[in-house]
Amino acid sequence: MQKSQIIISRDEIQRRVCELGKQITADYAGSRLVVIGVLNGAFVFVADLIRQIDLDLEIDFIRVASYGSKTTSTGTISFTKDIEISLADKEVLLVDDIVDTGRTLSYIKKVFRERDAQSVRVCALIDKRERRQIAVNLDYVGFKIDQGFLVGYGLDFAEQHRQLPDILQLTNQP
Repeated sequence: MQKSQIIISRDEIQRRVCELGKQITADYAGSRLVVIGVLNGAFVFVADLIRQIDLDLEIDFIRVASYGSKTTSTGTISFTKDIEISLADKEVLLVDDIVDTGRTLSYIKKVFRERDAQSVRVCALIDKRERRQIAVNLDYVGFKIDQGFLVGYGLDFAEQHRQLPDILQLTNQP
């Protein structure tokens, strides 16, 4: 593995996920909630988060690609796995690992609104603004990180390091 340092420990992550779950439970009480995770990066976060949400809910996943094996977004968004359930008249909580440029998230929100979701809110593990190009509203944020390339807890570099329990910053990318 490349040189790295822990930015957010597993204990900090679990505490914050529990807080987010409680807040989401309170905010969506009485709603028809659909949680949609963005693969591959958010799968660990989604699994932990839904266990902290004390509501009946549906869950599905989408997969979009904008990074490939690079450390910066290519700017091209491709939908490689779509949801399989209807969003009509349901509250949608889109769960993503990291919001960077905002392009992917903006695109996904637009698509879900066009599918008649009652609302589309966003829960992001990491809000990273250094390369933000499109203003996006994040309703629930785990952590704000100013800069750096992050791996662990689902975040990857070229599909590596997702299994790490902490979030680390790579300090010497190729």
